[in-house]
Amino acid sequence: MKSESKRNLSLLIIAISFVALIYATVQALDIASRTQVGTKNGIYTSYVTTSQEIENKAKQLTENCKSRLCTVQTLLDFASNIPYQSKTFQKYSAQKTIQQNFGDCDDKSNLLISMLYALEIEAYFVLVPKHIFVIVPLKDNKLSQKRGIWINGRKFFILESTEKHSDIGFPLHYKLSDIDAVIEPFSNEKIQINSLEYKL
Repeated sequence: MKSESKRNLSLLIIAISFVALIYATVQALDIASRTQVGTKNGIYTSYVTTSQEIENKAKQLTENCKSRLCTVQTLLDFASNIPYQSKTFQKYSAQKTIQQNFGDCDDKSNLLISMLYALEIEAYFVLVPKHIFVIVPLKDNKLSQKRGIWINGRKFFILESTEKHSDIGFPLHYKLSDIDAVIEPFSNEKIQINSLEYKL
């Protein structure tokens, strides 16, 4: 009788362990699908965040801004003036990038786009060979002489977080054919590109 009970208990433990393993695997695959995108150069992993800390930082930085242009430029200034440094293959969260006060193009772009998102500003990642930058759609007369990336008939301005003191509408230093993907940062979905131009 005791051996039968032990056997049943063992089977129950095995069944629970199996269910837990399946659940953990499904969770891991779900996280991967929400944070990773396959590209020609490998897999890009997103580290965007919706944390209260980042929202508070974005609001504090832009509290004196009266326009969207000022808000975006202020956040770009903050991200671009964090020193560029890449010593490891480790990618850092937006909070960690602020704390350590350095980051590479991934780290600084993730920080910038997280702050933009916190203020409900539409923005996307652009993946090119060995680099990533951010684009935003903005309508402001002060940008009328700045070239932008036109995607499906809509104009987006480049935000280059690795160039200190860079302005909205940073020049495109790549061929259009180098653009591997344009990604919505929080759903991690590639934007379908039907037309792509770089012009005023």
